[in-house]
Amino acid sequence: MKLEELRVYNMSMDMGERVWEIVNKWDYFTRDTIGKQLVRSADSVAANLSEGFGRYHYKETKNFSYYSRGSLYETKTWLTKAKNRNFITQDDFIEFEKEINSIGVKLNNYINSIGK
Repeated sequence: MKLEELRVYNMSMDMGERVWEIVNKWDYFTRDTIGKQLVRSADSVAANLSEGFGRYHYKETKNFSYYSRGSLYETKTWLTKAKNRNFITQDDFIEFEKEINSIGVKLNNYINSIGK
C-alpha cells in the first residue's frame, strides 16, 4: 500500500491546503500569531502520518499517528480561536469541524488497524 492510498492522509492534505488558502489572506499580525500556529498544526496532521508511514515499524507508525491525532485537535483549537476573533466565518468553522470529526474517526480506525 502507498501512503497516497490512505483516505485519512488525503483528507488531511486537503484540510491543510484549505487552511493555507484562508490564512494566506489575513493581515500580517493575524498571520504571524494565530495563522502560523493554525497552518503548522493543520499541516502536521498529514506530515506525522507520512513520517510514521515511512518508519516501517508498526510501533513507530502508531506513535506518529498519535501525534497526528494531537495535531488534528490542536487545529480545532486554533480554528475555534480564529472563529471567536472573527477571522473565519461560522460557516467555515462548521465545515472544518465536520471535517475534523470525520478525519478523527478515520484516524482512530487507522490507528486501531496498525500492527494487526
